[in-house]
Amino acid sequence: MDIVNIEAKTFEAMLSKFESFAARMEHLCRLHSDKDMKEWLDNQDVCLLLNISPRTLQTFRDNGTLAYSQINHKIYYKPADVERILPLVEKKRKQVAYKTGRKI
Repeated sequence: MDIVNIEAKTFEAMLSKFESFAARMEHLCRLHSDKDMKEWLDNQDVCLLLNISPRTLQTFRDNGTLAYSQINHKIYYKPADVERILPLVEKKRKQVAYKTGRKI
């Protein structure tokens, strides 16, 4: 590990710039924090909307059928992306029903 010495004046200037940056980031986060997240869906929401199992949803994520974002360990989906795969889900449901002889 290298040790770097800087003057106190330089350190104070760097600290001031960093604090200013952190304050701006906090302001932006507060400004946009809840507005966009209300539009996102979690795993449970998507499973209920599409009437699919969590495993099927994971398959859609794994094979790239459904785009998602992960924050920490929680996964979110845009409603537009979920709507886009709705015809695919219905098509697969009809194919399974046809093969098994079940009615939809």
